[in-house]
Amino acid sequence: MITYAELRGDRQRCVSLTGLAPAELDLLLSAFARGCERLYPWDRTADGRPRQRFPGGGRTGALPEPEQKLLFRLVYLKTYPLQVLLGELFGLSRPRVNYWLRRLLPVLRDALDELGVLPERDPRAFGRAGGAPPRPRRRIIDGSERRRQRPKNPEKQAAHYSGRKKAHTDKNVVVADADSRRIEYLSQTYQGRVADKSIADREGIAYPPGTRLYKDSGFQGYEPAGAKTYQAKKKAARRGVDRGAEAQESPTGPHPGAGRARAGGRQALPHRQGRLAEHRR
Repeated sequence: MITYAELRGDRQRCVSLTGLAPAELDLLLSAFARGCERLYPWDRTADGRPRQRFPGGGRTGALPEPEQKLLFRLVYLKTYPLQVLLGELFGLSRPRVNYWLRRLLPVLRDALDELGVLPERDPRAFGRAGGAPPRPRRRIIDGSERRRQRPKNPEKQAAHYSGRKKAHTDKNVVVADADSRRIEYLSQTYQGRVADKSIADREGIAYPPGTRLYKDSGFQGYEPAGAKTYQAKKKAARRGVDRGAEAQESPTGPHPGAGRARAGGRQALPHRQGRLAEHRR
């Protein structure tokens, strides 16, 4: 069973399983504990009714402390394992895994909102976020796909099938700050068949003034107002140069074997054809 104290002592494992360094995990834990108290107070039941027993009464659960609850939710979001595997890691049955996943997600969202690290979801409000920067901000726009269960409806299957990933997916467009490496904007969820540029056009993202936006070929032709875009260009093919070089004669003259072949009264043949001629003779 994975524990918070054990994982926090190993930075590499902590980053691999949660996506956060130990210091970042401690900072999030304090906000997460406050979120648990706000959303699920100790004097109320899960249904919101007044609790009849004192705190701690009854059977002790598998996730008694906020540390384990936070670790449980972060491991699922980072690695996205099957619920049966997550239950084996934390000592829970599959129904309880599903229960805690749904129960703890609002708490984690509230904690991230308290720390001010949630990405913006309103495309119009994104242009007003943070005010005017002292220098142009470098931002990167890209599409993000994640696999989903294959729909049973044929029409939904075609809509969610991504030709690039060769799988059924859901897709979002994200805008990240190149300097802080923070996701600043997250679009709504679209079907995997929708192109990245089409999502960006539908969202109508308003960028802060002076934004330098870097994009890939999936956003070819995307030129939003208020942002200067940069797209990497592929190197020119060198096939014509190579063919021209092959057509030119070597500066050192013909191959030495060519003179010997002509002197013997036979024409020089490629290696494979020469071996075949020798075999026939």
